[in-house]
Amino acid sequence: MEIFQLVGIAFITAITALILKSTKPELAFAVTVTGSIILLLFTFELFQNAFSIFNTIADTTGIDVALVKILLKMVGIGYLVEFSAGILNDFGQNSVADKLVFCGKIIVLILALPIIESVLNLISRLLGLIA
Repeated sequence: MEIFQLVGIAFITAITALILKSTKPELAFAVTVTGSIILLLFTFELFQNAFSIFNTIADTTGIDVALVKILLKMVGIGYLVEFSAGILNDFGQNSVADKLVFCGKIIVLILALPIIESVLNLISRLLGLIA
């Protein structure tokens, strides 16, 4: 099970960073960032294997694949920003973390514009059928 590998990497990273924090704090930071990146890359690899399921869902339901990709990008950006902001908060960079979260929200809003446009077009077509 992949979750055990993820938990193992997380604990090894945390314990190593704690041990190094008292003697070499700059190295503890590097270990934490490296461990976090390894966790993130491992998770992306798992997600990549499941991506074909989303294409199957889009084909089955008739939803435009581009909209599904946009939704997945939005979710991915949300998770990545939250993950990165958590690391920044751990290192006392709360202000930078808050700015990152704000920027992530703006990017998600920008990505949502084609979906909003599609919904509005659908509503206008439905209203045209009713009138």
